[in-house]
Amino acid sequence: MEEKIRNYETMLAVTKEISMSKDPDVVVKLVVENIHKSLKTKGCALFLLNRKTKELEIAASSGLSDEYLNKGPISALRSIAQSLEDGPIAIFDVSDDPRIQYPEAAKNEGIASILSVPILVRDHPIGALRVYTSDPWEFTMDDVNFVQALAQLAGMRIELARIYSGMADSIDLLKSKVYEKS
Repeated sequence: MEEKIRNYETMLAVTKEISMSKDPDVVVKLVVENIHKSLKTKGCALFLLNRKTKELEIAASSGLSDEYLNKGPISALRSIAQSLEDGPIAIFDVSDDPRIQYPEAAKNEGIASILSVPILVRDHPIGALRVYTSDPWEFTMDDVNFVQALAQLAGMRIELARIYSGMADSIDLLKSKVYEKS
């Protein structure tokens, strides 16, 4: 019960902070830090999908080394790819799973288990939220639901930030056109 209360309190705090921030960098950092702290895991990372390269690019992380984060390009087609299409994927033993793109790097980082949850906007994947543990971990449905809920919040806020940025750019363009005609 204590875990559920902690997750609920974390969800409320993150929702409040997200609703006040227009900066997507602040939002993604807040999400990964709070998941890392609330679940007491080794680390957490949020990746955004680069549609041109089909790679997942790190947007924010907590608890993971720079060496691990910079291990190489993360292919959205190879690295736990099903989580982008099929939903959450929990891997109990990363040392013995073909979906892990960099098993040696995971071993060196001391990672035993990974939970990968897609970040969706209108049913389209825009990234992945991943939780890393140092001990083998059977992720519960509560764990998965908690991470999924925060992934959805992050996805909505990232999309709103993109829309806001696009509107600001459009306004600037229109203003420049008006000034050109004057």
